[in-house]
Order: sequence, then C-alpha cells, then structure tokens
Amino acid sequence: MQDKPTTTVLVTGAAGYVGSHTVVALLERGYGVVALDNHCNGSPVAYERVQKLTGASFVKVVADVRDEVALAHILSTYPVDACIHLAALKAVAESGQKPLDYWSNNVGGLLAVLRALQHAGPCRLVFSSSATVYGVPEFSPVPEAAALRPASVYGQTKLAGEQILLALAAQSPLSRLATLRYFNPVGAHPSGLIGEAPHGTPNNLMPYITQVALRQRHELSVFGGDYPTPDGTCIRDYIHIQDLAAGHVAALRHLLDEPGSFTVNLGTGRGTSVRELISTFDRVNGVCVPSVVVGRRSGDVSEYFADPSLAKELLGWCARHTVEDMCRDAWRWQLRNPEGYT
Repeated sequence: MQDKPTTTVLVTGAAGYVGSHTVVALLERGYGVVALDNHCNGSPVAYERVQKLTGASFVKVVADVRDEVALAHILSTYPVDACIHLAALKAVAESGQKPLDYWSNNVGGLLAVLRALQHAGPCRLVFSSSATVYGVPEFSPVPEAAALRPASVYGQTKLAGEQILLALAAQSPLSRLATLRYFNPVGAHPSGLIGEAPHGTPNNLMPYITQVALRQRHELSVFGGDYPTPDGTCIRDYIHIQDLAAGHVAALRHLLDEPGSFTVNLGTGRGTSVRELISTFDRVNGVCVPSVVVGRRSGDVSEYFADPSLAKELLGWCARHTVEDMCRDAWRWQLRNPEGYT
C-alpha cells in the first residue's frame, strides 16, 4: 500500500549503504525522492540497481552536503516536503585520525541542510544518529534515557548533531525532527542487487566475514575471547538493513502526520555474540569462516544492545528479520558482487 504518493523526500547520502536501501523503501511506498550524494562512499551504480528493483525514477544530484548553493537550488526546484539526512563519514577509528574532516562533514553538513530547509519552510527532518552516542553503557538493553558519553570523534559528532536538533526544536516549535539512534546495520536487500560495499578494509564485522568467506581475506580477527559473556566474545545488536530502512520510513510518516520531535533507538533488542554471528553465517550458508582470537580493542564493551520499545510504541515499528536472514542476505550480496559496485 502506498503511504503518501505526492510527498517528496530529499535523501542525503542516498547512494550509500543505508541510503540506497532507504530510497528503495521510499519508492516502493510511493514517495518521490530527490537523491543527493557526492559519492565519496556511495556509488552511482547503486542508483541503477535501485531503479531496477523499484521500476521507479527519481531525481539524482551530485553535490557535497555542505554545499548550501546546491541545497538552495534543490529546494527551489523541487517541492521537497521533508529530508532524511544520512550523509556522514562513519568509521570510528578513522574519525580519531581525521577529526576535522568528521566535524566538518557530519556537523557542518547537518547545519547546511537545516539552514536550507528553514529557508524553504518549517523543517521536517529525519536524522541518522548512532548508538555510539551512548559510549560505554552501564547496562543493556540501552534505553534512550541512558547517559550520553561518546568515546569516539564519530560519536561526538553525532551527539553534537542531536544537540543542534534539540536547540532547533526548542527555538522553532513548528519544526518536526526525528533522531534515530541505530545499532549495527548488517545484511543486504534480498535480491542481492544492493548491499554494503566498503572501500578498502571493512570497518564493520559482517563485510569482513563475507570477504573472508569468499577468500578475499585470509581470516577474521576476533578481538577478545575473555569477555564476561557466555562464549567470551562481545555481544552486539545487529539489525537487518531492510528493517533499518523501514524504520526511516516509519519515522518520516510520523513526522508528516504528527507535530513534535522525538528520539528513538532502532535495534532488535536482542544481543548476538561475535562467535554466534560467525557460526550462524557458516550454518545458513554452508561455508567456513576461519577466525583467530586476538587481543581486545580499546573501548570495546562486553555487551551492548538496544531497548527498542519506544520505537514500537511511537512508530509502530519493530525489527522483523532474523540473524539468519542477515547472514543469508549478506552472503548473497557478496557472491553476486565480489568487488562491490563495479
């Protein structure tokens, strides 16, 4: 069923991993899309795959999210009703090496988008935040009211973005702003046409697993095997990218229908250990991913998963895909696209 066929959404970072799946979810529900990306992490090939999946056309703009002239042109040319802001640099380790780049892109980009939206009318914005704003949580499941103490530059930029939105909401009651703190997106579209295509060495666990399974890498390093968890490895909340995309659409729909702003976690509410993820991947795909336990990484917490109850209550959203689905779809994507988008 189509939600709002006359509603047009500006999606920044639209050619990236989260962006491409979110654009598919929007188009399938009848929304119009204006896609903006500078392709520093995303690929224009993803757009071709999106059109193949949906049979729908959409506007594509190549521009940096900090380019206020380009943003003003978009908003004066197209009747944009809301924005889903996904454009950001997102590698935790890299953020400590390139802090100025992360502050400029992640915070400067958000400010540019907000200024452009405000000039065009009341803000309607869904903001891609991150569970990294919690830092090392005191307990799990982690609710939205937990302490915010990010341990990385990346997390700090996301928390700064949230604070900017809080200030705007207080100053401009007509603004409607949704902050989505998501946990660990994995998997791919079940078609195998779009998925996660990291440049260089993957920063996230699942694409590293799939590359080892394809023998593009020798083995998987498991950081720490002596944590106080049932099997000694870290526990995380992995959420299927399809569920995450649906969460963005649910947040958008709520913003368009109801006044006010809100912040919610997007996660499954269930923890999966690193060993469990590897063994599940092996089992459902009939492969063997060689791994070796190495020393712990600084800053890693033993157990970390979401309390997603507010998203269910407020948005009617909950994660529906299993860990088996995540592993199966990630492997299908890797098999069909061994070199990513080429």
